[in-house]
Amino acid sequence: MQVSITALQGIPEIHQGGDIVSEIIKALEFHNIVAEEQDIFVIAQKIVSKAEGRVLNLDEIVPSEEAKRIASELRKDPRKLEAILSETDEILRIRPPLQEGREGVIIVRHKLGFVCANAAVDESNTEQDGQLILLPVDPDASARRLRAELETHYEKQLGIVISDTFGRPWRIGQVNVAIGLAGVPAVLDLASTNDAMGRELSVTMPAISDELAAAAGLVMGKSTSTPVIHIRGVNWAESNNSIKHLIREQSENLF
Repeated sequence: MQVSITALQGIPEIHQGGDIVSEIIKALEFHNIVAEEQDIFVIAQKIVSKAEGRVLNLDEIVPSEEAKRIASELRKDPRKLEAILSETDEILRIRPPLQEGREGVIIVRHKLGFVCANAAVDESNTEQDGQLILLPVDPDASARRLRAELETHYEKQLGIVISDTFGRPWRIGQVNVAIGLAGVPAVLDLASTNDAMGRELSVTMPAISDELAAAAGLVMGKSTSTPVIHIRGVNWAESNNSIKHLIREQSENLF
């Protein structure tokens, strides 16, 4: 198998109401790429959030007493803490700063089900200081809309993965993961198939959408303004999976 991963250059800053699909089409034309069957587009969450108006200004946020209390413990801006709480279903861990001049850590279960730091509320790649970017309200719905428009234009079966950067339990660093998808499966269930030695597999389930997001992260630089990645050469079958198929049930939490 040969897979190509191309960062699409030339996509401008996206603002609320921005037409992401139109910009993807222009970028593909710039690269002389015509979409083919089973091409996949990995799209950075931030441009989707910006297009959908999921941006807050700090100076418009009034922190609650709870936000002020936790912010004091973590040495965070209470306004940012209020934004985090607004996106949070459950606070899982709070750790005060370990070093002077550093912020503490808050790990939450996001309203979408993700376990992540700061409820994925981010300050990077904002147009001005004092802005926060939140996750899309429904990343799967966002992915489906983008897919429908691209498929209408190209008349091809295409896949969409919306990605964001998360840390991982027990491992250092961050990796791009899927937070929304359309068309491509969340996981591949290989149970009852055989490995290379002919042994039957029992629990093997590659998280293909996370693998696509992570692969896209190799060329989706933080400072290169390439928020859309084109992937070709991956074999996949049409699926109606949602991102919920990647979220482990709380009843399976061993910790």
